[in-house]
Amino acid sequence: MQSNDSQAHVASTIKIASGVAIIGTGKAMPGKVVTNDDLSKNIDTNDQWINQRTGIRQRNIITEDQHVRSLAVDATNQAIENAGIKASEIDLLLCCTMTPEMNCPNTGARIVADIGATPAGAMDISAACSGFIYGLNMAYSLIKSGGYKTIAVVGTEVLSNIVDWNDRRTCVLFGDGAGTAILQATDRQEAGCLYQTMGSNGNGWQELYIPRCETDVPDNGTFSGTLNTLQMNGREVYKFAVSTFRKCVDQALAATGLKITDLDMIVAHQSNGRILESAREKLGIPEDKLYINIDLHANTSAASVPICLHELNEQKRIKSGDLVLFIGMGGGLTWGSSLWRI
Repeated sequence: MQSNDSQAHVASTIKIASGVAIIGTGKAMPGKVVTNDDLSKNIDTNDQWINQRTGIRQRNIITEDQHVRSLAVDATNQAIENAGIKASEIDLLLCCTMTPEMNCPNTGARIVADIGATPAGAMDISAACSGFIYGLNMAYSLIKSGGYKTIAVVGTEVLSNIVDWNDRRTCVLFGDGAGTAILQATDRQEAGCLYQTMGSNGNGWQELYIPRCETDVPDNGTFSGTLNTLQMNGREVYKFAVSTFRKCVDQALAATGLKITDLDMIVAHQSNGRILESAREKLGIPEDKLYINIDLHANTSAASVPICLHELNEQKRIKSGDLVLFIGMGGGLTWGSSLWRI
């Protein structure tokens, strides 16, 4: 059957990209700001308790007219504008989220329609807080293979919908938001990913999970009593995140022959301020080379790395030629890294 030209891409000759560049970024933060003092009105906590343990002072929460897709659309439209391209130039959109609108259709397909990028391909990637790193690595490889020229990678989360707001162990940690990066083939041979990895350990699933029914609940004392909400073994997740952060850095440097002083910036998932500072101190990373914004946005899962990346671009702290290491780790358990020459 002959394809309708309006619903299918016209076949073109594959051209292997010399390099891959991140040509535009964007972010979207919900309009409602919830401070630690606001939370203390409903649960037994206070600003000092939360800040000392997490580094968080506030988080953004969606309003009634916002949802995971609207945040993604806003962030992606901003990235398109900053990239100086048209939405129709996007060949593929990867939506990285653990809070999709529905299981079917995938959220990415509806984002493509909303931004006017039809008939670009679209899929959702579910890797929790590692999601954006997974998407970044996949997008680079797909462009480098010559099959695609321009790919949007979106991290978007509405974690306020899946936390138990009566469980102070978890509800203080998370926020909502979205970030997008647009990747494109370039003649700049030096631009692109120098090293990448993606890993998982499903044996640790019970440390961070969302149970749908009673049979999903492990016998490890982490369950708050509310199904379909995020449950976490904070102590084990902390140990996993600190050790994984260090391994990701060490492996990337060993694989490329670089030293920690060669890196211009580390953009890591904003899991916990204490985790980030502990890893920074153990690795001897200067403060100005590890970006931290968890105090303002809390943990936004797959959205945290692209939000950080966009803010760094806004502040002009990343320039062409810089070496930037992206790191993510989260539920699954999953982790990933991506070392780029920007």
